[in-house]
Amino acid sequence: MTTIPAVLVGGPTLYFTYGGYGFLTDPTFDEPGVYEGGSRLRKLTGPAVRPSALGPIDVVLLSHDEHADNLDNAGRALLPEVPLVLGTAESATRIPQVAGLVPWQEHRIGDVTVTAVPALHGPEGAEAVVGFVTGFVLEAPGEPTVYVSGDNASVDLVRRISERFPAIAIAVLFTGAANVGAFGDTDLTLNARTALEAAGVLADAVIVPVHAEGWLHFSETLERLVGIFEHAEQGHRLRVLTPGERSDLA
Repeated sequence: MTTIPAVLVGGPTLYFTYGGYGFLTDPTFDEPGVYEGGSRLRKLTGPAVRPSALGPIDVVLLSHDEHADNLDNAGRALLPEVPLVLGTAESATRIPQVAGLVPWQEHRIGDVTVTAVPALHGPEGAEAVVGFVTGFVLEAPGEPTVYVSGDNASVDLVRRISERFPAIAIAVLFTGAANVGAFGDTDLTLNARTALEAAGVLADAVIVPVHAEGWLHFSETLERLVGIFEHAEQGHRLRVLTPGERSDLA
């Protein structure tokens, strides 16, 4: 299987090369600070790598644009420099650079097929409060199938995605149990328990947890996630990345 070089910038921001292209998920490059809005967010950790040190960024995979922990000021300023930005149809109405996709819609880049897949940023009906989110599945000849969850909290949706793409070999899961109190104790992203459930749905896929730390509203630590997986004898499936260090996803 082809190797996929990657570097974790921090939060949800992962750079990797796939099918000859450089992909970047949810750009966040601001230093620590506070973001006002519908919910007050506090960023605790700055980026481990600047965009200029990553390599060519050919495609941004933007799960959504409404929240600063997925698209901050520096990330937003980067978008006009990127040849292709894929996101939700709603994001495309707000950001000129975004090519909007609806769930299950495909976009071809050379030999790479990117499919938008459903994501739910909280419990059923969360869209009315937090907006619409998308995940992505990447396929290319000779490459492993990669799933990028975006800010998804639904294991049922992961199950639907796995049924359509049974060959998923690498799953980049946004974890951290994000919670700003909008739905009480119900998290906006996967927590350790639901991430383990999602891993069970995804057969033997390598699990790459991102968006697991660096913000005050993350209610679980990466250490807890690792502990839960190890307790369930699934720790071998985790590929935990150190921010700023280059490694291979596969």
